[in-house]
Amino acid sequence: MAQEQDAGNRDRQVFLQDCLAGLGTAPPQLQPKYFYDAQGSALFDQICELPEYYLTRTELAIMQAYAPEMGAAVGPGALIIEPGSGSSIKIRLLLDGLPEPAGYVPVDISAGHLEASAAALAADYPDLVIEPVAADFTQPFDLPATLPACQRRLIYFPGSTLGNFEPPLAVRWLRQMRKLAGADGALLLGVDMVKDAAVLEAAYDDAQGVTAAFNRNLLTRMRRELSARLDPDGFAHRALWNATESRIEMHLVAVGPQQIELDGRRFALRDGEHIVTEYSYKYGLRGLHDLAAESGFELAQRWTDADGWFSVSLLQAV
Repeated sequence: MAQEQDAGNRDRQVFLQDCLAGLGTAPPQLQPKYFYDAQGSALFDQICELPEYYLTRTELAIMQAYAPEMGAAVGPGALIIEPGSGSSIKIRLLLDGLPEPAGYVPVDISAGHLEASAAALAADYPDLVIEPVAADFTQPFDLPATLPACQRRLIYFPGSTLGNFEPPLAVRWLRQMRKLAGADGALLLGVDMVKDAAVLEAAYDDAQGVTAAFNRNLLTRMRRELSARLDPDGFAHRALWNATESRIEMHLVAVGPQQIELDGRRFALRDGEHIVTEYSYKYGLRGLHDLAAESGFELAQRWTDADGWFSVSLLQAV
C-alpha cells in the first residue's frame, strides 16, 4: 500500500512539473498523455464511436480484413507489447490472426483502466499469458521479469498515436521501440494519412462536443489532482488543420481573460489566447518510409483502406 502511495505521489509530482513547465512556454502547452485519466479514457472510447471519427473504424476494418496476413508476416510465437493499450479492442483482431502468440503486454498510463481491460481480455483468452504494465509509454519502461519465452517481440502501436509526437520525438521514441523489440523484432504501426482538411477537422471537433469535453477534462483533472485554481468552462475547444506542418492542432482557447493558479504560480491568459493540448501529425507514404529508416526499421509490408485514409505497416528491425 505504501509503495502504491509513493508511486502515486511521484506521478502527481511529474504531472505537476510537466504542467508548470508547459504553461510557462509560448504558446503555453499541456501534454496530451494527461488526457487519459479514467474519465478521459472513457471519453476517448466515446470519441471512437463518433461518426466523424473515421480513424478507429477505418483501422478496425483494415485489421478485420488483413489480420491473418499480418499474422503470417509476423510468424508464430510472438510476444506482443502494446504501448498505450487503452481498451485493448484492436488487439483482439490481431491475436486472432497471429499463430500461437507467446503472450501480451499491454502498457498504459491509466492503471485502473488498464487493469479492467486486461481482466476482460484474460476472460476471453484464458490460455494467453497477459502481463499488464502501468507506465508512461512515452518514457522508457521496464518489462515484467516473468515474461514467457518467445520467437520474437512485436511492438503493436495502432491508432495513429505516433502522430502526437513532433517528428524529432517520434524518431527518438521509435528508436526506443527498436531497442525494446530486439534484433529480430518488428513494429506493427498504425498511422493516419494526409487527406482533405474538412474531414480531418471534423474528426477532432465533433458535432456532439465529446472531443471538446475530452479536451477540457484535462483542466478538470488539473483542478482535482493538482489543486489548480481555474475554470474549465472558461476555455473553448478548437481543432484546426495546419497544412504547412502536416498536423491537426487541438487548443483550449480562453473565453475572456482567464487565470490558472498552480503550485503558487499564476498564469494569465488574455481573451482568445490558447493552450496547445495536442498535435496529431498525418503522414504521406514518403514520410512513412523516411520515418522507418531514421528509426532503425525498414517498411516490410503495408495495408490500407480503399480510400488510402489510414495505413497499418509492418516495420522490421534492421
